Amino acid sequence: MKFIKMACVALVASASISTAHAGGMLTNTNQNIAFLRNPAREAAIGIDGIYSNPAGVAFLSQGTHMSLNWQAAFQTRTVYTSSPLLDHTLSGDMKTKRYKGNAQVPFIPSIQVAHNRGKWSFQFGFAISGGGGKCEFDKGLGSFENTVGGLAMQMKEMTKPLGALGVQSYDMEGYMQGKQYYFGFTLGAAYKVTENLSVYGGVRALYGTATYEASISDIIINGNQYLHQYVDKLAPMLPPEMQGSLAAVSGYKYGVNLKSDQTGLGFAPIIGVDYKLGTFNFAGKYEFRTRMRMKNKSNLEHAIMPAVEQFVDGTKVREDSPALLALGAQWSVKPNMRLNLGYHHFYDKQSKKADDKQELLSGGTNEYLGGFEWDTTDRVTVSLGAQVTRYGLTDEYMSDISFVTNSWSFGFGCKYKVNDNVTLQAAYLKTFYDTYKTANGMNEFTRTNDVIGVGCDIEF
Repeated sequence: MKFIKMACVALVASASISTAHAGGMLTNTNQNIAFLRNPAREAAIGIDGIYSNPAGVAFLSQGTHMSLNWQAAFQTRTVYTSSPLLDHTLSGDMKTKRYKGNAQVPFIPSIQVAHNRGKWSFQFGFAISGGGGKCEFDKGLGSFENTVGGLAMQMKEMTKPLGALGVQSYDMEGYMQGKQYYFGFTLGAAYKVTENLSVYGGVRALYGTATYEASISDIIINGNQYLHQYVDKLAPMLPPEMQGSLAAVSGYKYGVNLKSDQTGLGFAPIIGVDYKLGTFNFAGKYEFRTRMRMKNKSNLEHAIMPAVEQFVDGTKVREDSPALLALGAQWSVKPNMRLNLGYHHFYDKQSKKADDKQELLSGGTNEYLGGFEWDTTDRVTVSLGAQVTRYGLTDEYMSDISFVTNSWSFGFGCKYKVNDNVTLQAAYLKTFYDTYKTANGMNEFTRTNDVIGVGCDIEF
C-alpha cells in the first residue's frame, strides 16, 4: 500500500540529516577557537586564517605556526507537526505533537599549520568541514507517524464492514539516528607580492562518511494486537476483492528497519587575496563547489518505488558542498583595538543534491558578521562578535527530516600569551534560531546550539 511505501521514503530520506553547527547548510565555518570568540575573521591576520583568510597568513612572522583546537557542540532540533493522522483514535480530529532530536558532539578537533619562509607561506589545515556528530530522534518523526496513521486510516475504511473487529485505533514506535562527518584536508600556499599585497591558491580534499538508522516498529492495532497478528487474523474475514489490498500491507506488517552507510570523496580549489591599506586590511576568498557522490551501502536491495532508487545498496547519492564567497575588512582603531566586518555567500542553489532538492530553495545563504578585539595587556586579548545567517528557505524545501532556520550567533572569549611561543584560547558561541512556520500551519521548526572550545597556538 502506498502509505507504508512512503514510510520507506521517509526512513531512507534521513540521509539528508546534518549536524552542522555553524556556517552554511553543509559547511562548518567554526574551524578554530578564534571564530568562536569573534566570528568575523575574514580579514584578520592569524594562524586561523588558513581557513578564514589564507592569503593573510603570509603576513605572519617567519617560521612555523601551529594551532591545535578542540570544540564541543550541543544541539537540539524541535519539530511541531499537526495532522489528523497523528490522532491514534482515528477520529479525524487535528492533533499537534512535538518531536525533539538531540545532537551532542563532544569532540570536534582541528589543526592548522603554516611555514613562512621569505615571501612564501606553505599551509596545511585539517577540520571537520561538515556534519560532525550524531543526531537522534528517539521517538521518530511526524512523517513516520503520519505514514502509519495513513495506513491505519485506510485499513479502517477497508474493515468497516467488520464492525468492532475493524481497525479502531493504532500505535507505533519510531526511531531515527543520523551521523555525518565530512573531513576536510587543505593544502595551499600564499605569496607576498608586495609588503601590502598577498595572494593564495590551494585545494581542499573532502572525505565524507555517514551512517543512518531509522525504524518503524511495534505497530499495534486496536490497542492489543500487533499489525502482523491483526493481518493474519483479518485475512479469512475479507472478501476476495479486498485480498489484494491486504497483501500489500502484509509485506510490511513487521514494520520497517533500514540502515545505510555512505562514503564519498571530493576536491575543490580555493583562491584568496589580502591587501593592507594604512590601518585597514581587506581580504577575500572563494572556495569552488566540491562535487561529491556518496556511495551507498545499505540493507535496501531494490527500490520499492522510484523515489528510493538513490538509496539502493551500491548506488551513489549526489551531495555537493556549495561554493563560498567570503569578504572581510579589519580596521585597527588603535594598535591594540580592532574592528572586524565580514560577509559570506554560499551558492546552495548551485550545489547539486539528490533529486535536485537544491532547486526548491529560493536562493543561496547569506551571512553577515561583525566583531571586536582588544589587547587589554601585552599578554591578554578579549574579543566578541556576532553572525547573522539568512537562508533561501521555502516550504517545499523544509521537512522534519532535514531543516535549518535563520539564526543569530554570538561569541566571546579570550586568548592568553603564555610566552613568546605559546598562546592559549578559550571561547563560547551561542546560536539563537528563528521558528519557521509553513504557510499551511502543519509544521513548525526550530533548533538550539551551544559550542565551547579551547585551543593552543604554537610558534617555532
